[in-house]
Amino acid sequence: MQVFHNPDHARHNPSKFINRGQAKANPEVPERGRIFLDAVTAGGHVVQNPPKFGLAPVRRVHDAGYLEYLETAWALWSAQADYAPEIIPNIHPGRNMATKPTDIIGLAGYYQTDTACPISPATWDAARAAADSALAAADHVLAGRAGEAYALCRPPGHHAYHDMAGGFCFLNNSAIAAQYCRDQGADRVAILDVDVHHGNGTQGIFYDRDDVLTVSLHGDPATFYPYFAGYAEETGRGAGTGFNLNLPQPRGTGDDRFLAALDGALNRVADFKPDILVLALGLDASEADPLAFLAITTDGFARIAAAVADRRWPTVLVQEGGYISPQLGTNLTRFLGAFETAR
Repeated sequence: MQVFHNPDHARHNPSKFINRGQAKANPEVPERGRIFLDAVTAGGHVVQNPPKFGLAPVRRVHDAGYLEYLETAWALWSAQADYAPEIIPNIHPGRNMATKPTDIIGLAGYYQTDTACPISPATWDAARAAADSALAAADHVLAGRAGEAYALCRPPGHHAYHDMAGGFCFLNNSAIAAQYCRDQGADRVAILDVDVHHGNGTQGIFYDRDDVLTVSLHGDPATFYPYFAGYAEETGRGAGTGFNLNLPQPRGTGDDRFLAALDGALNRVADFKPDILVLALGLDASEADPLAFLAITTDGFARIAAAVADRRWPTVLVQEGGYISPQLGTNLTRFLGAFETAR
């Protein structure tokens, strides 16, 4: 399988985030990228540095003001006399506050939904490198060079909204790839998200549309991030009604229950008749993941891959979550290998 990966991701190295009121080590670190790269190399996959696509495809998904913020935030932040080594918001607009501020402290809260997306001097370049990887994988599949390609993206993207970062994510790589496919002539694109966390940003971007189907299997947000989205009753709005499917899973869900839910998800995708599938590949549903909520085994990931590949849709695989554990690299190797075998 063709793999696209830009080593510039390693320059984005966040140190901490706030979890349950405590400052903890941020799990979204460059070591993840190294583990993924070692895994695809071990699997015999061809790795290529993606070309630069520029910002035009990114602007098709993200708000201009938000992109300007990501590009200029560090310069504004570091102009303060007492700036910290990372931009982490200390205030967010609540339900009764709606005015966009002009000061960098307020802008951070306006554009960063939580404390899990700290910005450092290299964050913008790393996020663009990840988006280029997703675009290159989409371009590879669209050009007919293969029926699938894998984008080794870091930082991940599916929590990034049209105009907000969050949950380790800045640019929504899966959404950017899906929109690129639409712009290049694919009439119907489906996004299937198997990350342990609901892809709230992806849902938000396409919630009013019927040309991109969004389907997500994830931990129940009633007690798990992102808390405010990912419920079964969220089915789309306006023209998009019926084109968003959420399948929240209870804590501890293992292989068999997840695979049963996946079968329903794949049937909904089949009903949509997509020209291309974007698979938002989170590996943090693993039983060994440090953010564990679900309990998917390594064999389970291979079964998930085979079930998706068996549908024979042209597929762009975009790396989302999956954090450091002894099983992380093996899970990716088995997933990609099973996907190819099932083809």
